[in-house]
Amino acid sequence: MDQQHAPRSLHQATEAEIRAGLTTDVYFDRAVEIIRATGTDRPVRAEFTAKSLPGGAAWGIFAGLEEVAALLQGRPIDVRAVPEGSFFRAYEPVMEVHGSYLEFAALETAILGLICQSSGVATKAARIRILAGDKTVASFGARRAHPAIAPVIERAAYLGGCDGVSVVKAARILGADPTGTMPHSLVLLVGDTVEAALAYDRVLPREVPRIALIDTFNDEKFEAVRVAQALGDRLWGVRLDTPSSRRGDFRRIVEEVRWELDLRGFQHVRIIVSGGLDEDDVVRLRDVVDAFGVGTSIASAQTIDFGMDIVEIEGRPVAKRGKMSGAKELWRCPASGQDWVLPLAEARLAVECASGEEPVRMLQPLLRGGQLVQELPAVRDIRAYVLDQLRTLSLVP
Repeated sequence: MDQQHAPRSLHQATEAEIRAGLTTDVYFDRAVEIIRATGTDRPVRAEFTAKSLPGGAAWGIFAGLEEVAALLQGRPIDVRAVPEGSFFRAYEPVMEVHGSYLEFAALETAILGLICQSSGVATKAARIRILAGDKTVASFGARRAHPAIAPVIERAAYLGGCDGVSVVKAARILGADPTGTMPHSLVLLVGDTVEAALAYDRVLPREVPRIALIDTFNDEKFEAVRVAQALGDRLWGVRLDTPSSRRGDFRRIVEEVRWELDLRGFQHVRIIVSGGLDEDDVVRLRDVVDAFGVGTSIASAQTIDFGMDIVEIEGRPVAKRGKMSGAKELWRCPASGQDWVLPLAEARLAVECASGEEPVRMLQPLLRGGQLVQELPAVRDIRAYVLDQLRTLSLVP
């Protein structure tokens, strides 16, 4: 077979192929060829902004910066960016690349892919986090995306506010234990919900929470009671899955399970729900459940529609129609979250927080001459930063 047409085991780009620009849109390759032939390469500033946010949302969460830094390191360019995990609004610059255009032209597609998808997932996770309040939220959606990017999705979901992730590789990257219960296949193969729960309890190490799936065969409330009677204090919780396939009111089913467990002294048994959950489901169920496993709505979240636009050439402000030219700075009032986008050269004295606090310069140096100039935070620290911001953010535009 011709090597060019030999099948690959998985249809994915390698890291080397991404760095080499093979995942670029072809018109960038053509532009590079023309610019080289005509000798028109010049130093530029290019900024990354989103003109709109999914569903007209008031804010998004910026993610994917760590991978961007890895992609661009070693190239003779400068990069400024807001810290990963920062909230941002439409039309606010979240990142700027400064250098010879040909040094990064073929990587524009890849850069946008890194931040558009991760920011979309992180933003959706943050919205679910706000709606869930103090209830546990786990990311269960890796099966809805190509397995090669499962760790990317899980990382973005975690930094956006999820308490845990289910994919083994992703959990290792995060330095955490994976979160999960048992699949329907286990119950089906064992042949009985209680027997499957007992096998789970017998085989797995003590540190794994005993959570039984109770909607495989029979009515959920009766299965919950049977499992609780069999495991007693060892039972951490019960999980109800696939609510869309349940006849009747799913909230009512959960209420019945809680009633029957409490009536028999099993108040310690927590209730976890999963299966096609989205924001409305979280709102409807958050007062009757203890934890949510959210999959598709986070993993398949709408991407943030970032674009990259040249705003300066050789120090001269210039931009395409519909864009504001010139290098910019994003200032933020820490207390109120009020933002100002100003020309880069404009004095900070033009910005004043009503609270009297010092405004914060959000676009911070990330790379100088291709060298990393700041220590990138651990994902746990990024998540803590996100959660701190979420305390002051509203889901109402």
